[in-house]
Amino acid sequence: MTCCPSGSPAAAPHPLDPLSADEIATARRVLEEAGKVLPSTRFPLVLLDEPDRHTAAVHRPGDPVVRRLRVTLLDTATGAAAEALVDVTGALLLSYRALDVATEGQPQVLFEEYPVVEAIVKADPGWRKAMAERGVDDTDLAVCAPLAAGDLVLDRPGRRLLRCLTWLRCDATDNAWAHPVGGLVADVDVIERRVVRIIDTGAVPVPTECGRYESEFTGPARTDLRPLEITQPEGPSFRLDGPLLTWQNWSFRVDFNAREGLVLHRVTHRDGQDGRERPVLHRASLAEMAVSYGEPEESRNWVAFLDAGEYSLGRNANALRLGCDCLGEIRYLDAVVADDEGNPQTLPNAICVHEEDHGLLWKHTDIFNDNAAHSRRSRRLVISFIATVGNYDYGFYWYFHQDGTIAFEAKSTGMVQTAAVEPGAGSPHGTEIAPGLLAPYHQHLFCVRLDVAVDGLANTVEEVDVVPVPPGPSNPAGNAFTTRTTVLADSADGGRVADPAAGRRWRITNPGSRNRMGQPVAYTLVPQPGPLVLAQPGSAVARRTAYGTKHLWVTRHRPDRRYPAGDYPNQHPGGAGLPRWTTGGESLENTELTVWHTFGPTHLPRLEEWPVMPVDATGFSLKPTGFFDRNPALDLPVERDGGSHRAV
Repeated sequence: MTCCPSGSPAAAPHPLDPLSADEIATARRVLEEAGKVLPSTRFPLVLLDEPDRHTAAVHRPGDPVVRRLRVTLLDTATGAAAEALVDVTGALLLSYRALDVATEGQPQVLFEEYPVVEAIVKADPGWRKAMAERGVDDTDLAVCAPLAAGDLVLDRPGRRLLRCLTWLRCDATDNAWAHPVGGLVADVDVIERRVVRIIDTGAVPVPTECGRYESEFTGPARTDLRPLEITQPEGPSFRLDGPLLTWQNWSFRVDFNAREGLVLHRVTHRDGQDGRERPVLHRASLAEMAVSYGEPEESRNWVAFLDAGEYSLGRNANALRLGCDCLGEIRYLDAVVADDEGNPQTLPNAICVHEEDHGLLWKHTDIFNDNAAHSRRSRRLVISFIATVGNYDYGFYWYFHQDGTIAFEAKSTGMVQTAAVEPGAGSPHGTEIAPGLLAPYHQHLFCVRLDVAVDGLANTVEEVDVVPVPPGPSNPAGNAFTTRTTVLADSADGGRVADPAAGRRWRITNPGSRNRMGQPVAYTLVPQPGPLVLAQPGSAVARRTAYGTKHLWVTRHRPDRRYPAGDYPNQHPGGAGLPRWTTGGESLENTELTVWHTFGPTHLPRLEEWPVMPVDATGFSLKPTGFFDRNPALDLPVERDGGSHRAV
């Protein structure tokens, strides 16, 4: 295994390079010198203000680069918030404006707020009284988990609030999720640093069975697993030049930010016939993910989280470990983000890059030619990161294939969130996974942002259904079927729902680029659809996760259209983002587009997912559709037998 912190820095930065520690430090210094930073000022988010597509496309090595950062600030003494635009190349403050948190939403949750809020709750007389009524006098081992407050306002708009549920531990190393305290919520004003409301719907027995999953608690380990080694004696086939990654005709820039985590820029495929670098995507990221729960009980009917927009998904990235999180000939990349104080923080081994075998790519046995067999194995490139947000751990994987396919997969693992019920009583809204321990039903709604650029920036999206042909002269035997194509021409048509019965998929075409059959080149988004938002229309969950009401959204590309639930979803009442961008009147034909794809499981927990959950995977693929004139993997070499295969 070879570690590569971030590749060799280029002589001159690229406009889309990841943020550096120097740039973050410069942004803080500029704001300090402008008098915008007090001892109570915190920095919920510091992000690159990405250049427009055309600036990035025309950049050449050595060209001058102006780098700008978007900075969100929060005064923890007053609750006032602001956003600034800082030119870190010229060390200039370009703009600064106050945020109206009552209408625009609150900045993201700070890491420092978690222990502060827990301490506030534990010191509150009302919470301590409720715990005592439940027979808990020693609260040292209680865990008060500060959670995003949804659209909670209480008596005054603009309050910065977090809501706390409580779990218990048997000792300092115990699994707290095994012992939820039912019926109790503490609402905390983070700025005033006090509990402003206690909701207590009545005591429920705290589950007593432990949920330990460490090897020392699970009995003897299996002894029949033999070593499995993945080696590449000549090293991997990909190349990293700083953040620029090239592999098997693919080329793209690897980025990472505090909000979304892994971001890919300027994804291109080199044409095997004439060597042209053909763009496919200008930008790709997981832009948001919501986890919303389905319990109607007052103490839990508000539980729904936006892990990117509220909790800064990227800042929660794990430091990856060889052999467990990644396997094979690995290259790790560090990421640099800003901490709560606005200082640079390095997240070690945040990104993993490796190749892996992916089975058979193509094969044919020619029955007319003495059964001559030809085949090639598939290899794919994997770029991934893993983040832990509360009870859940998520792995996010971009896959690049030798046949031109791009795929994305989200893997959920970790702990199901838990609630307490009367032992044996169960619930119509969850699964009793241990005596008195309920795992509520919930949804994971991931939303990927794809700034498409299929063979150029001017694209059109078509919805393609497979439909039967009615019986008649054009279908005398009744066997015929065909496709029905609907062009998504106007922004009002941009919200679409998948239809598995029709094999519905969405074709992203370039009308100005034709293949050898005279058809527009294209890539097709092939979904793995599941249920959309199940909360009732008009509910807080449905308003705040409105992007989850459609499987696909297509919008005209705009630089300020960054996140499907808006810039500041924390305590936002809902309706920001995609619902505002799809009201109609904007042409979507032959222009710069962003495609937003919503997907994910509706999770009905199983007993087999406790005390730790096996991976549950979901995703989608982008398949070339007339983008190439023939199979682009015909030029793969015949596999050499390295002597590592045995027939038994």
